[in-house]
Parts: sequence; C-alpha cells; structure tokens
Amino acid sequence: MEYYNVLLLLAIILALSKLLVKGCEKLNMPSVVGILLAGVLIGFIKYIPGQSIIDATSLEGLGFISKIGVILIMFNAGLGTDMRNIKAVGAPAVLITIAGVIVPMGLGFVVACLFNGGFGAPSDVLLDNLFYGTILTATSVSVTVATLKEIGKLNGKVGSTIVTAAILDDIIGVIVLSLVIGMKSGNAGEGAESPLTVLLKTLAFFVFAIVIGFIFMKVFKIIEKKYPHHRMLPVFGVALCFFFAYASEKWFGVADITGAFAAGIVLSTNPESNYIERKSDIMGYMIFTPVFFSNIGITTEFGAIDGSMVAFGICFILAGLVGKVMGCGGAAAICKYGVKDSFRVGVGMMARAEVALVCAQKGVENGMISSSIMPFIVLMIIISSFATPIILRKMYRGELETPNVDLVTEKK
Repeated sequence: MEYYNVLLLLAIILALSKLLVKGCEKLNMPSVVGILLAGVLIGFIKYIPGQSIIDATSLEGLGFISKIGVILIMFNAGLGTDMRNIKAVGAPAVLITIAGVIVPMGLGFVVACLFNGGFGAPSDVLLDNLFYGTILTATSVSVTVATLKEIGKLNGKVGSTIVTAAILDDIIGVIVLSLVIGMKSGNAGEGAESPLTVLLKTLAFFVFAIVIGFIFMKVFKIIEKKYPHHRMLPVFGVALCFFFAYASEKWFGVADITGAFAAGIVLSTNPESNYIERKSDIMGYMIFTPVFFSNIGITTEFGAIDGSMVAFGICFILAGLVGKVMGCGGAAAICKYGVKDSFRVGVGMMARAEVALVCAQKGVENGMISSSIMPFIVLMIIISSFATPIILRKMYRGELETPNVDLVTEKK
C-alpha cells in the first residue's frame, strides 16, 4: 500500500488552502471558507481517470489527521473561554444563551422533520433530525467582536452580553451534542441508551474533568514557578487535551471533542493560558486544522444534492439565522433590554464558523446526517459573516463612538 500518497495530498492541501485563505481575507470572508473551498477543488481530482493522488489509503491517512485537527480546534475554543465574563454579566446572559440554543435547535428539528420524516417517525430518525437542530446551536462571534471593537461598542452592555452568551453557548452546545450522539450510538447492539443514562455519563465525565483538572492546575502552577513561560506548558497542555479526549470517549461514552473542550476550559483560568493557546494554535493551524476543513470539502458528496436537498438546505439556513435572532433577541427583551439592543444581541449571536462545521462533521461520522448538508452550512457561515457586521453598523449609525485607534491598528 502506497502510504506516501498522503504526503502529496497534504502538500496540495496546505499550499492551495493558504492561497485561498489569503484571497478570503482580502474579501473580508472567514478563512475557513478558503480552506473548505480548497478541499472542494482538490476533491475534483477524484474524477480524473487513472489518478492515484486520492485513493482509499490517502483518504484514510487524511481522515486520521483531521480527527486530531478537530480535537485541537475544540481545545483552543475552550482555552479562549473567559470564565470571568460569565460572572460579570450573570443571569441575562444565561437566559439569552438558553433561548439561543433552544429556539434554533427547535426550528432546525422541525425543518428536518418536514423533509426527512415527521414526528411519528422511528426514534432513530427523530434523533437524526434533532442532530440537525443541534448543529444550529453553535455561535461564533469573532466577526461580531471585531465589528463592535471597530465602532467602539464592545465594552458596552450589548457587547458584554454577546461575548458572555457566546461563551455559555459553546459550553451548552457541546454538552447537547454529546447527549444526542450518546443517545444514538450508546448501545449499538440493542438500540440507543436512555437520555437519563447518557446524561448521567456526561455528568460523571464533567465531575472527572473537574477533579483531574484541579490536580493538573496544581502541577501547572509548579511548572510555571520553576520554568516560567516555558514550552513545557503548551506541551503538557496539549497532552491534557488528548488525555481528556481519550477518557471522555473511551471511559464515559462522551464525544472526544467534549473532552478536548473541557481540557481547554480547565486551562483557561491559568495565567499562561494565552501562551498555551498561541502555541497550540500555531501547531493546529500549520497542518491539522487545514486538513480537517479540507477533508470536509474533499469528502462532501455533491451527487446527493437534488431539488429536495436544496429546499431543505435553504430552510435549514433560514432556521439557523432566524432562530438566533428570535431566541437571543427575544430573551434580551424579556431581560428588559430595549428594542434596539435586543435586536442587536440577536444579530450579534447570529454568526457561525468552525464550531458548526465540527458539529456537522461529528454527525456525518456517526451516520446521523448526510454530508450533502455541508455546502449549506458553509453558505450559512458566509451569509452570517457578511450580514452580521453590515446590520450591526447600520443599527449603531448615529450613536457611534470614536473607534479605538489602537484596537483598529492592532487588528490590521
């Protein structure tokens, strides 16, 4: 078997994805779109007669590397979680987050039921439909944060609420993802496990993570004191990430990405968390992350996209966009935010990025959803990434502060 074939495929992925990422940056589009597009373009090599670049062996190697990539993505997402923001904003952000999870998830579930089988369908089908809704719970506010920074509104009531709600959104979304996957695949021979069993296993894992995390935090403080700002910290940090990912999947039946995310949260309170995040981010984005997103593009089955799938995809995108605005904006109004501020919160929470793709890919791997939904998730990312800053700027027109020059310069 020619295992070295994967090396040529890796070379093409890294070079093409970097070129397309630079192009996306010039168009103010998320870099992930460029990497996904690279994967789609590379995927066309499969249709060249006699080609040997993309074969079963190279795809197997690519798939393994991409699994490492998704674990590192979720680890960095956990590292970027600032628990202090949650304490500062409090109850309104919690309510906004809960509504921002339930409403789009519910809408996504209803849309999936309308196209894939109604409410009287077998439990497996209903779980698959529920997973479509789960994909829509993810929020990525990097675009929102950048916009609010530029117009001087990040540290206001709306900005603080959005950032905090997005942090909680990731935590709740990952837990929901693990629960749904657990109910589907918990007992392959006899049917899925009961929701209570899956919930107890998930809770048991988080108890385990807290206890082991507390011990590791003590170890990290000793390392910090003896070797300040040393590369041992990110190395041991990534080791903790892989250990948690293994333990969650192997011992508790909880998705490995949940373990990686939990490891990131454990280390997010460490004084050197930014250093750990920066180093692990470099490692991830050098090879593993581009391979993960490109692999999605390469393995997406466009042949399954027919008229019905297009209709489903459009309704699915609308459910994702409208669900966040309705859920988060409605909850903000209940918390006595003004009409404008409530809508701003809803729009700010509308943006999607890599976490939605990670969730979707998990569904594909577990046989819960079709890979043909991927192009529509990418389209949702593009639409929300363009629409969010445009709408926010228009809504703040007439009450803009002088932009923070330092922040704008730093961003450039």
